Amino acid sequence: MASATAAHAAKAGFPCHVFAPSNIEMAKIAQALSYGANYIAVDGTYDDANRIAAQIGDSKGIGIVNINMRSHYVEGSKTLAYEVAEQLDWQVPDQLIVPVGSGAMLNAICKGFEELQQVSLLSNVSNMHMIAAQPHGCAPIVDAFKKKSKEVIPVENPDTIAKSLAIGDPGDGRYVLKRLQQYNGFAEECNNREILDAILLLAKTEGIFTEPAGGVSVAVLQKMVEQGKIDKNDSVVCYVTGNGLKATEAIMEILPKPTVMKADVSQISAVVN
Repeated sequence: MASATAAHAAKAGFPCHVFAPSNIEMAKIAQALSYGANYIAVDGTYDDANRIAAQIGDSKGIGIVNINMRSHYVEGSKTLAYEVAEQLDWQVPDQLIVPVGSGAMLNAICKGFEELQQVSLLSNVSNMHMIAAQPHGCAPIVDAFKKKSKEVIPVENPDTIAKSLAIGDPGDGRYVLKRLQQYNGFAEECNNREILDAILLLAKTEGIFTEPAGGVSVAVLQKMVEQGKIDKNDSVVCYVTGNGLKATEAIMEILPKPTVMKADVSQISAVVN
């Protein structure tokens, strides 16, 4: 979101300020900085950054995309439903696994499918099942769902490699719980090791390299299949929303280190099968 906002601001000649935790992956900030954005590195969590941004937006009359302009931002996220419906030849999927931070994207996807039904492009979206996927260490929505509670209790100090989902106080959390009830859904979490394994699984089987947030949805999909909650004959959509090049630090820890070899064709040929 930061890069897209910065890009459009640059084209329009507007100033752009990006509020984000100081420990965010720098690859995610590099693009926004290239567009001339001012990166406000907040010593804290995403929740701290959002709180500061909201206060400054109100006091200075600045539009904050995911706060006081949130309704427009969420409308854009509906295209995640439009694209899937079109690619499935206007058939409603059985299962949808969505990585969840604030919860805005899952709600937007539901709204997108509902609007397609309203204009008769889809039939009976009530049969689809929404699955909220969160990382262990920052899974307040999963915790509330499993406790059958309507209250989402914030996580004060998120601890996960899926930093883009490390939102301890999800603004749309209670609405996600309503959507899960509405669509007979489920919520599940996965730990750091499961996230990393899922990133490699997706890369090696589909040729798709995702950031940890995408690894969360794949890991939860795998769990749901193993638990028998998703049938092998179901039509399944797993949302992988971030490219792995934006967050390589975590995966580098488990990748094999390259072996440096002399520029000798016979030696190198011996190890090439």
